[in-house]
Amino acid sequence: MLAALNHDPIALHSRASSIREQALFHLLLGELMAARWQQGHHDIEVLKSEVDRGGYDIVLEANGVLRHLQLKSTFSGSAVRHVTVSTRLLEKPSGCVIWLEVNQSTLALESYLWFGDRPGIKLPDLGTKVSRHSRGDGSGQKAERPMHRDLTKAGFERLSGMDELLIRLFG
Repeated sequence: MLAALNHDPIALHSRASSIREQALFHLLLGELMAARWQQGHHDIEVLKSEVDRGGYDIVLEANGVLRHLQLKSTFSGSAVRHVTVSTRLLEKPSGCVIWLEVNQSTLALESYLWFGDRPGIKLPDLGTKVSRHSRGDGSGQKAERPMHRDLTKAGFERLSGMDELLIRLFG
């Protein structure tokens, strides 16, 4: 049984979701920093949230711009059509959501989807679709998450690559 789990990519990703999340955070951060370095900019600060309560995963500062980011990820070609976004991110001065599409086998970052506005502008409206918990209670009912909204993939903008992501983040 264990051998079967090790060869089933979906089961492996499910079992190791925390590790995958950390790997993707570090891969994104490495690519951001390398791209800024290549542009001749060496001034980026990174703050990581220890508690997932403020609606963001990381805070980045560069070019005098402070960005609160919520990170989401799916596999390239996945059927996932929405992500859950915390309404607390609306309180941040330059909140944004970056949805990473990654290679299922290698975790390579393949594309970036963007939901946000220019530096200094608050996050656009998240809509009214209240998110539900992914797991049901004893009777199978999935309770609402009143502080979260479902944001469809159509609400995101597909970016051309890391250079465009840096422009969106820091101008």
